[in-house]
Amino acid sequence: MNPDGPSLLFRHPATRVRRTPLREFLSELERRVTRGKSFNCLVSDDRELRALNRQFRGSDHPTDVLSFPCGAGFQPAAHLGEIAISLDRARAQASEHGHSLDDELRILMLHGALHLAGLDHESDNGEMARAERRWRKHFGLPAGLIDRTRENTGT
Repeated sequence: MNPDGPSLLFRHPATRVRRTPLREFLSELERRVTRGKSFNCLVSDDRELRALNRQFRGSDHPTDVLSFPCGAGFQPAAHLGEIAISLDRARAQASEHGHSLDDELRILMLHGALHLAGLDHESDNGEMARAERRWRKHFGLPAGLIDRTRENTGT
């Protein structure tokens, strides 16, 4: 585990975002969800997330959260990777779903951490959805990304 905790970098004028509680939440995710394996989290804007999404996933649109697991040999085995979050998307989604920006950032951080821990809701027969629900309940968070997507698609 990183003795300083996971790194939280803001590359967005994040007014009204309480950074210390978010750093504490990231540390909790590192302890519990990723079992002591470190990761970093970038909070940026739609423009940067769109560029990252285009570069790494071939999708030319902004997205809320991206996870980048470490490739072999690039980082220590105890480092899982990086998460990038769009503060613009987080604000819009918090408003749309009627909860706080802090809660939405935590939902996105949890979702990203689960991906870094090796889960993938697109191919794991519901394992990530169950884990996300369990951790959301543990942390007292509102509906997460997987459940919201299912609600919107009716699945």
